[in-house]
Amino acid sequence: MARRYRLTELVELLGDAQVMGDGAVEVSRAASLTGADGDSISFLHRADYQDQLTDTAAAAVVLSPEHASFTALARIVTANPYAWFARLATVLHPVPTAAAGVHPSAVVDSLARVAPSACIGALASIAAGAVIGERAVIGEGCVIGQDASVGADTRLYPRVTLYAQVSIGERCIIHSGTVIGSDGFGFAPQAGRWLKIPQIGRVRIGNDVELGANVAVDRGTLDDTLIGDGVKVDNLVQIAHNCRIGAHTVIAGNTGIAGSTEVGEHCIIGGASTLAGHLKIAPGTTIAGGTTITRSLNKAGTYVGVFPFDERSDWLRNSAHLRSLDALVRRVRKLERAGTEQAAKDRR
Repeated sequence: MARRYRLTELVELLGDAQVMGDGAVEVSRAASLTGADGDSISFLHRADYQDQLTDTAAAAVVLSPEHASFTALARIVTANPYAWFARLATVLHPVPTAAAGVHPSAVVDSLARVAPSACIGALASIAAGAVIGERAVIGEGCVIGQDASVGADTRLYPRVTLYAQVSIGERCIIHSGTVIGSDGFGFAPQAGRWLKIPQIGRVRIGNDVELGANVAVDRGTLDDTLIGDGVKVDNLVQIAHNCRIGAHTVIAGNTGIAGSTEVGEHCIIGGASTLAGHLKIAPGTTIAGGTTITRSLNKAGTYVGVFPFDERSDWLRNSAHLRSLDALVRRVRKLERAGTEQAAKDRR
């Protein structure tokens, strides 16, 4: 059975909050306002959901000081209810621990180094020279290539593939179907054919990174592909060879980042965005979903736009006109005002 916590216990455990109402109320699970029951705690971070708060069956709720008067329920009041609830949900719904050891069906090369506290799942394959850190979990059917490394407390869900020399940091989460270290898309034209360029770089991933399901991260051509600490990547994202993703950047699903593009720290990239190759994106930049970025963004800001495809020469010309559209509008308005003033003079 799930453990039950008093609200006062949760505040003592997580800090940065206070209880209003009955602190002895007990909860055992996190839930949405609409899906909650008498054993649940929910949260409110936007006033838009006040009606749901009124109707909720939750035993308690997490909310901000400005929303604390919205309900008479027992409540935990904190400055950032969304983040506090995330930490709370981790306490109420911990990831099941994996028993240390190597499953009998796993294949572990004699030259691999596996920490005694690590868990190697059924049918996993660990190649020579690979290093698996303390308490790491390698799920069923995972493939860890030659000289690859997985840091302490990192979890690979079933069927993750790490090619040779891939390095994963500590406390990372890699979801099923993700492939890290496959060849970048590098080919040189020669006499009407494509000559493969060997991809001899690596992939290096920092600490506290999460990659969703079916993500592809290509190895570098010569230099390494780098993903910084705390980066969070959604499902079905492509990160091409030699990209550098700055720390604590988030990338939503179906995004494609072409080769050698550098994304700064603390960027937000919306779903289905496309970034061309060899670009630099300033730290702190937000790119809205569905936006195509074809030039470097040297100034942090929020960028959005979808432009219809066309013949290249027409597209370039129309795109240039579009960038000067605001200036053109101001000129037209100025001319209109001058014309109106002149007409008024003529009438006098």
